[in-house]
Amino acid sequence: MKYQQFIFKNYHFEPQQKLLTLSYSYDNQLDFTETYRFDFDYVDYEAKVLDRALQMLFFVAGVSYYKAYVAPNISIEAGDIDEQTATFLAKTYQKGLGEFWYVNKLDPRTLVSFPVNSQSLATVSSKGTGLLVGVGGGKDSLVTVELLRQNQPIATWSLNHRSQLAPLVERIGLPHLWVEREWDAKLQELNSQDAMNGHVPISAIFACVGSVVAVLSGKQQVVVSNEQSANEPTLQYQGVDINHQYSKSQEFEQDYQAYLQHNFGDSLQYYSFLRPLSELLIARLFAKIGFAKYADVFSSCNRAFVHTSDHMWWCGECPKCAFVFLVLTPFVARAELGALWGGKNLLLDPQLEQTYEQLLGIAGDKPLDCVGEVKESRAAMRLGQAIYPELTKYDFELPADYDYTALASHHMPEELHKILVDAVTTLLAAQPE
Repeated sequence: MKYQQFIFKNYHFEPQQKLLTLSYSYDNQLDFTETYRFDFDYVDYEAKVLDRALQMLFFVAGVSYYKAYVAPNISIEAGDIDEQTATFLAKTYQKGLGEFWYVNKLDPRTLVSFPVNSQSLATVSSKGTGLLVGVGGGKDSLVTVELLRQNQPIATWSLNHRSQLAPLVERIGLPHLWVEREWDAKLQELNSQDAMNGHVPISAIFACVGSVVAVLSGKQQVVVSNEQSANEPTLQYQGVDINHQYSKSQEFEQDYQAYLQHNFGDSLQYYSFLRPLSELLIARLFAKIGFAKYADVFSSCNRAFVHTSDHMWWCGECPKCAFVFLVLTPFVARAELGALWGGKNLLLDPQLEQTYEQLLGIAGDKPLDCVGEVKESRAAMRLGQAIYPELTKYDFELPADYDYTALASHHMPEELHKILVDAVTTLLAAQPE
């Protein structure tokens, strides 16, 4: 091991500058600094409540730097970790780095052990009310916004990509809270040398940022838009399920809810509004209530959100583009859908044939990307084959009892669940499939 100890050095929030600074180190020899600017007006928050939320972000965001060298020991110089917190962090790092272990050919059972430095943490209470909905630029969060805005007072928030998201936020037309994250640039330089790189549980970081935003803005419920398919493992490695979307999964959602309960009681909550739905059903909802409104300002393509991009676009080459085209095909007119990709039909693109075979579970593992379950991809392709006979070249089985419109379990308040169920019921009654 090049370094023996990964150190959580310090976290500091400067309200006048609206700036949070997080500091980490390897052996006090290699230092990293990450910043977050919470660029909106704050309510009169309680310092101890904010401090607890900042600590949560401090500990979870450290994963981006911990993965560089995976030191065998972790040291805490700032912040309080009791037994429950240590257990939550250890699991979030270990399972959230599943794809990282796989890509770097490391043991997926690698334990990440956080030291306990506090006997117990006293519960603190936030005074927030109302909903805070995360907006990432894609169709899922827009379905959440459109369904909830009719019944609930909500605000939206986003992390980075302001230039890409500004037209979308303006189109949404709700109060919006901007957060800018700047990770330490030396990490990229080290990645070109000897540091390891790979996927981190980014949605766990988003969850913690959302909690800080909620405290600062006076909101109680942090609402995300993770669907049922996020639970399906991407592949198996050394006998261990690897899920690219672990921090979007139901398992993480429940763990984070318990973590919030441990720290804040019921005063600060987190849940996914779309958890009961398949991606295919979400696509059908979006086609009905959001596509026409947002067609020119939304994107689910990851390449639109890289550091060098400053606008929304669709590459037409990645698994995410291929999957979104697939699930929207049965519900959006071909000319309107194709317009997003300059008139190109991704389903008939020979360059994407291997990608579709992976999505359909015909050949190889699912792509390491945020795509749907194999069964729902097959259900979407079956519907697509009725539109494009050429697609019958994809030969697969689909269980006769599979129903993409069936609702799965959830962990949201019942009044919100009723809003979702009513919307789905209305959709299915109006558009029998």
